[in-house]
Amino acid sequence: MSTRADSGAASGSAPQPRGLGRTFANVFTANLASSLGDGIARTASPLLAARLTDDPVLIAGIAAVAMLPWLFFALPAGILVDRMDRRQALALAAGVRTALAVALVVLVATNSLTIWWLYLVIFVYGACETLYDGAIRAVVPSVVPKKSLPRANARIEGAELVVQNFAAAPLTSALFAVAVLIPIGGLVAAFGLAALLAALLPAVASGRQFHAAVATGEVAAVVPFRTQLADGWNFIMGNPMLRTLWFVSIPVAILFSASGATLVLFVLDTLAIPEAAFGLFLLAGAVGGLLGSVVASRLANRFGLGPVMAAMNLLAGVLVLLTGLLPVPIAAIIFFSLGAATTTIWNVLMMSFRQSIIPGRLLGRVHGTWRTLLWGTMPIGSLLGGALALIDLTVPWIVGGAGITVLGLIFYRFLMTLPNPEDIDNGDAPPPATGAIPVVPAA
Repeated sequence: MSTRADSGAASGSAPQPRGLGRTFANVFTANLASSLGDGIARTASPLLAARLTDDPVLIAGIAAVAMLPWLFFALPAGILVDRMDRRQALALAAGVRTALAVALVVLVATNSLTIWWLYLVIFVYGACETLYDGAIRAVVPSVVPKKSLPRANARIEGAELVVQNFAAAPLTSALFAVAVLIPIGGLVAAFGLAALLAALLPAVASGRQFHAAVATGEVAAVVPFRTQLADGWNFIMGNPMLRTLWFVSIPVAILFSASGATLVLFVLDTLAIPEAAFGLFLLAGAVGGLLGSVVASRLANRFGLGPVMAAMNLLAGVLVLLTGLLPVPIAAIIFFSLGAATTTIWNVLMMSFRQSIIPGRLLGRVHGTWRTLLWGTMPIGSLLGGALALIDLTVPWIVGGAGITVLGLIFYRFLMTLPNPEDIDNGDAPPPATGAIPVVPAA
């Protein structure tokens, strides 16, 4: 089941960003390159771990180590996103991940890779991801109007699913069975291209226009770093809707993390799906996720953002529970696909809501604070899932699904009340409708 986040190779089958302007198209394309690398990494890392050990706790540790950087680096990364040119933040994160990919190639080629080296590479990779993720999420509301945020986020989410799962996942798993160095080498090319494309984004993606719009004349780059550590926390705590939504999302994320922590073992052992077809199983999730990205904004326009989020949260828990209760390939594939659809719809609408309610100059800091606890606590879920898997590989799905379902019922009425993005005023001036580059002073 897809991990609940708020969470994308350029491919001919990828959704095209029509109608949102040339600048968004540039951002969209840059993110495609990074998403290819993400897809390769997320498919190859558990497969590498499964070759290095069959201990379910150590396998679950891969998921835990991947999320642990969010606990330590999401907040500092968010401050950096608000202090520096967001194009440079994207390029820096992609550049360091390129170097990590080269190191992984060397370790594999020399037969020096151990589970502990893999943990280290994944941890540093995750630290870079905190910076990249914060920057790409902060760039979108600077280039599209609020009303278009669900559509823009849906297209980014859909393209990420196409690239990571339709292209990267099946190809990576198939090539992995042939020669491990082939998909690992692809990481170098993907992240190198992502760094180059990010550096070439137009100036409107820098985020500096939000600094210029502050009435007091405050510029984030000259405010002491330590002072900004509390900015995200203060904003979230000062907004009742955002605060409650944050505390709803944290336990749900932990339970999602627990359910999927030993996914690779669940697929290979319980469902008896061969290693070479692991990517094809993930493909089922991609189909559902892509469907979710297509209908997310349409559902929100018809029924409202709040009602759709409430329904998707509850349905996602039921589908996770059913995956554990009916562990047979056909049923698991159906539940996995539908669960990915509900998760994608939730992610698209959650991100759109947050981008609309948070002032542009604070996007990095609030996003970093949000994910410090949200994603930073997910390793707890991963370790819990690994421990539960010692009983049986279906138990994490049953426990996680039951917990998410209960939370979905408890907070259903609250989620129903969330407003649509266009009905929220965060004090920002709207971005240029045509993607024109505004004249703004350097921070």
